[in-house]
Amino acid sequence: MIELEHLTKKYGDFTAVDDLSLRIGTGEFFGLLGPNGAGKTTTISMLSTLVLPTSGRVLIDGEELTRQRPELKRKISVITQEYSMRQDMNMLEVMKYQGLLYHMPEKKIRQRTDELLEFAELSDFRRRSVRKLSGGMKRKLMVCRALLTEPEIILLDEPTAGMDALSRRQMWSMLRKLNDRSLTILLTTHYMEEAESLCGRVALLNKGRMTEVNTPAAFIHSLGEYAVDSFENDETHSRFFSTREEAMAYLSTLSRSATLRATTLEDVFVTRIAESKRGEKR
Repeated sequence: MIELEHLTKKYGDFTAVDDLSLRIGTGEFFGLLGPNGAGKTTTISMLSTLVLPTSGRVLIDGEELTRQRPELKRKISVITQEYSMRQDMNMLEVMKYQGLLYHMPEKKIRQRTDELLEFAELSDFRRRSVRKLSGGMKRKLMVCRALLTEPEIILLDEPTAGMDALSRRQMWSMLRKLNDRSLTILLTTHYMEEAESLCGRVALLNKGRMTEVNTPAAFIHSLGEYAVDSFENDETHSRFFSTREEAMAYLSTLSRSATLRATTLEDVFVTRIAESKRGEKR
């Protein structure tokens, strides 16, 4: 279990993460959502001990995580937004280098490498250099590298950024399989469809503070499961309804172009952020 207790990070007068308290269960697939600057990456950085909190603490299975606790740090692996691999190395070399950094026996490195590249459907490209890999292949290789040391927790910071739709869905399938093996996954993403599809629960962050935590389905239910989009003067106006009958009744009153669809987590996100901005102006 991951526990964040009143986690706060300040840079001078700027508060990047503000009194964040949260519990993520063992084997849970959890999402952190928020606009740019909400504190998602800073939270991931504190969980990886790359950044130290100004106050508060992180607990892993009830024990406080610090840079002086290598046995706890070993339970966690991080996959960042950036491609942090040498371009002249091939897949086998990337994996071997990672294993040696963690003092793994070479036999174990080879065994785990074979298993992971097979799992990620990368075995046929094991001798291809990183510079010649597609963006999707690079992302999957980064996941394999992160899994080499058999961590219990994976921190994913925008893992599908820049990937095409097919590669993104291949990554989703891979992450679901990992979660099915009871791996705890914490995901930050700007793709609301990704969070809705993968995460059991999500937290909404805004300006460093956590505003709500719930399941994607519960968030959507709270807004209304049916949406009517109407179009006027090059603008889209959306209204949300609990039942299809209510949505259809409203739709029948409109003279302008309109469509009926299912509400998404993106609708919830956009609505909550808009409400927050209106509240700040009062």
